[in-house]
Amino acid sequence: MADLQLKMREPVFRIEHRVIYGDTDAGGVVYNANFLRFFEIGRTEMMRSLAVPYSEMEKSGIILPVTESYLRFKAPARYDDLITIATSLVEVKKVSCRFHYRITCPRADREQLLVKGFTKHACINHQGRLMPFPELIHERISCILQS
Repeated sequence: MADLQLKMREPVFRIEHRVIYGDTDAGGVVYNANFLRFFEIGRTEMMRSLAVPYSEMEKSGIILPVTESYLRFKAPARYDDLITIATSLVEVKKVSCRFHYRITCPRADREQLLVKGFTKHACINHQGRLMPFPELIHERISCILQS
């Protein structure tokens, strides 16, 4: 079973995202799978801001597919909500890394937790084979953990 301890580790990167109509289902709430897309928004922008853009990693010959994910739904998000996606890199290994997420939305007088979860990623080459992070990329990503 996956490690379901979902503690955030500094630095925690935050980005706001406005829920669009296309994110919602017939019940008027964000469709569950779209939260994985929101996780990707947080992860992509965190990497761009603090380490290395995904486009640069791809140019270096690697991609980071999701190999494992977990979401715990606490409350719904709805059309036009301004959500905050908090992302935290919690682990970097030789051939993988793990991010934790918390998605919140202002409700009345507080921030309400909507979803928490994690994604784990493998480092693979363009042929789909597992490989170690290139040294420079590994150093730049690992620097996040030392912030």
